Amino acid sequence: MLVSIIILNLNGRNFLSDCLNSLRRQTYKNFEIIVVDNGSSDGSAEFVKDNFPEVKIIENKQNLGFPKPNNQGFEIALGDYIVTLNNDTVVDEKWLEHLVLAAEKDKRIGMCASKILSMSNHRQIDSAGVNICLDGMSRGRGRLEIDNGQYDNEKEILFPSACAALYKREMLEQTGFFDEDFFAYCDDSDLGLRGRLAGWKAILVPDAAVYHYYSGTGGKYSSLKAYLVERNHFWLVVKYFPPELIILFPFFTLWRFLLQAVAALSGRGASSEFFSEHSFFQSLGVIFRAYYDAVKKIKVFYKKRGEIKKQKTISRKEFYRLLFKYRLKFSEIVFKK
Repeated sequence: MLVSIIILNLNGRNFLSDCLNSLRRQTYKNFEIIVVDNGSSDGSAEFVKDNFPEVKIIENKQNLGFPKPNNQGFEIALGDYIVTLNNDTVVDEKWLEHLVLAAEKDKRIGMCASKILSMSNHRQIDSAGVNICLDGMSRGRGRLEIDNGQYDNEKEILFPSACAALYKREMLEQTGFFDEDFFAYCDDSDLGLRGRLAGWKAILVPDAAVYHYYSGTGGKYSSLKAYLVERNHFWLVVKYFPPELIILFPFFTLWRFLLQAVAALSGRGASSEFFSEHSFFQSLGVIFRAYYDAVKKIKVFYKKRGEIKKQKTISRKEFYRLLFKYRLKFSEIVFKK
């Protein structure tokens, strides 16, 4: 089976050598690499051409976000499997072999997650799949836990992080790839839920190890990231969640904001980090703009909801089972980094 590995790059020349060299060391050899450069100004594209001539490269003139460049890569990809891989990663030499072997075990497996570990501490988990909150917010499963083997079983998950994920082409041809309206963040949640609603399985492949510089490209606590996450998780709820959870969304959001205020005042979680870098009024402006822009396009996403419903093969009861089986508590979103 041919695998197409799509790597999105934005001014990541300092990451690319380690990432691409780790792919050269793979035991599984039947793959192609597509680097999509997102308007870099650091000579990334030239570096790849000079040092990795086997790599296909697409050069964009500006930053087009995450979904659109990956879709560009998908358009020229030849593989039976499509892998998304962050540029700020290094993969184990048997990473791809383990992913493909796992995907081949069941024809209904549409998505495989790598075990993603921190580059600075190889025993610290970045993600072992993704879990989701009832307001659409998501977080890497096991994030920041010490890896003591608690995620070493190959088992079903909700969906993978697109930082290092394998998708079956057959699934993508049915569901479509990334939704370009998102621009960045929540896009893998969107694709993952779309695949699950269409009846595809997702599994964790714990032996497929990846080492990752968390937010190496996007930055940890930027106002742009906060804006996109707030806007996009609302769209995610509109596209996929049952009507009663959409009605409850404002109450869930207000509860989360209250918890974030407590976290900021007590110096805990990502909220405290964000507020240490941004004023109260800046933060309020980000939130207002995010929801204003989200509501402006609500009709677009409601229309997409109808299109997704046509592909849906699982029952309402089964979707609720997935949401609650892989549910994140609001405290996990707020009080953890």
